[in-house]
Amino acid sequence: MKQSEIKELSIEELKERLAELKKQHADLRMAHSVTPLENPLQIRKTRRTVARLATELTKRELQ
Repeated sequence: MKQSEIKELSIEELKERLAELKKQHADLRMAHSVTPLENPLQIRKTRRTVARLATELTKRELQ
């Protein structure tokens, strides 16, 4: 998810996506610990998207 796409989301949508991606990240980490994933870079991509969403959410709440 690109930064330009994140900026277009409302606060409620940001919260929903953040919750979904946090769960997906936890699931990916668990699956990777049991058996290695085909593409372990998915974990990094998901973690960075979670950080982008959290940063945008914090920025909007402080305004």
